[in-house]
Amino acid sequence: MFTGIIEELGEVTAWELGDDAARITVRAPLAVSDASHGDSISVSGVCLTVVDQGRDWFTADVMAVSIDMSTLKGMTVGQRVNIERAAHVGDRLGGHIVQGHIDGTSTVLSIDDGSAWRVLRFSLAPDVAPLVARKGSIAVDGVSLTVSAVGRDWFEVSLIPETLVATILGAKVVGDSVNIETDILARHVERMVNFERSDR
Repeated sequence: MFTGIIEELGEVTAWELGDDAARITVRAPLAVSDASHGDSISVSGVCLTVVDQGRDWFTADVMAVSIDMSTLKGMTVGQRVNIERAAHVGDRLGGHIVQGHIDGTSTVLSIDDGSAWRVLRFSLAPDVAPLVARKGSIAVDGVSLTVSAVGRDWFEVSLIPETLVATILGAKVVGDSVNIETDILARHVERMVNFERSDR
């Protein structure tokens, strides 16, 4: 489990794509400072498992479903990624409960700069739209954010200067893709509602 508070910006140093899987290596000194084999690390919102590591890097295997559903399919060497280590029991929950199990990707539709913030509007797929609510939580590339506005096929988030500097969201431009994960509570409510309807 993660909280959506990005700890460092990592850099992809290797991306080996196979027939139905991939292996990624990321330079992330803070993340590996106390990591062990089998630990979970969020890479731009995707939960990955450490299978090898060095002084300032770690390697993880990526399943086909993660490649298909995420922005990892377009990964390139040298690309920056958001990094967060798994939360410890007793940690402060600075963001919200984030599993690292993304719902898919969204596209940046527009960017509006304010005096001390930036508003980003993203596309919203029909199957995910019911799970996104105004003032609700959403993880974008692993960053815990509050939905500031939402429509049937889009949502907006407002980014403060710290978020623009400390995450890869500050470098996004119109047309870029991001990983999104909706609130786990919304997922369960949708499941219960649809389960009840299927019994009728």
